[in-house]
Amino acid sequence: MNYTFHWHQAFQALPDMLRGALITVEIAVLSMVIGIACGIALALARNASFAPARAFATAWIETARNTPALFQIYMIYFGLGSFGIFVDSFPALLVGIAFNNAGYLAENFRGGLRAIPPTQVRAARSLGMSAPQAFRLIVLPQLFRTVFHPMTNQMVWAILMTSLGVVVGLNTDLTGITQELNVRTFRTFEFFVLAAAIYYLITKTVTLSARLLAAKLFRY
Repeated sequence: MNYTFHWHQAFQALPDMLRGALITVEIAVLSMVIGIACGIALALARNASFAPARAFATAWIETARNTPALFQIYMIYFGLGSFGIFVDSFPALLVGIAFNNAGYLAENFRGGLRAIPPTQVRAARSLGMSAPQAFRLIVLPQLFRTVFHPMTNQMVWAILMTSLGVVVGLNTDLTGITQELNVRTFRTFEFFVLAAAIYYLITKTVTLSARLLAAKLFRY
């Protein structure tokens, strides 16, 4: 084996990689916020009696869940460009991951909604609550308790999916910066092992924080 490790080059670039990690977390968090909002709307639309809304929600969910995330990001970055709509790398990646998140979360939310007895909503309405109040005060708290751990898993998946940004030219996130450093130094192993360790620390921080939060919020 003639390969000589040069870890000092990787550790010298660690501040740049950590700045990229912040962009990675930013994209993942924003995609989850958008995905949760869209996912709730899709879950409600999937159960709606209005056929066009149900068809739209079904098409979104089936596309998000049954095509690769890379394909979805490609369609936003390259596909829309074919129609004269040009999207930069950052928003293309953000929208692509949010689209994917929404599809998976919608099914989690739909299952969570079915787990809540409809008699609770009827009881709330009989006490004078409006439909939006009953949904906000009765349904949503129980829904988020039911889907909290699947949401955590989706957050981890969103963090890892940000690495796909490199294929649409994003060079400011962790993977993009790591790739640029690799091209300049040809120290592939060192830089990508360090990047993998950073991804691992980020995802473990998310899962452990979620576990502690769940233990505090859902004790009863």
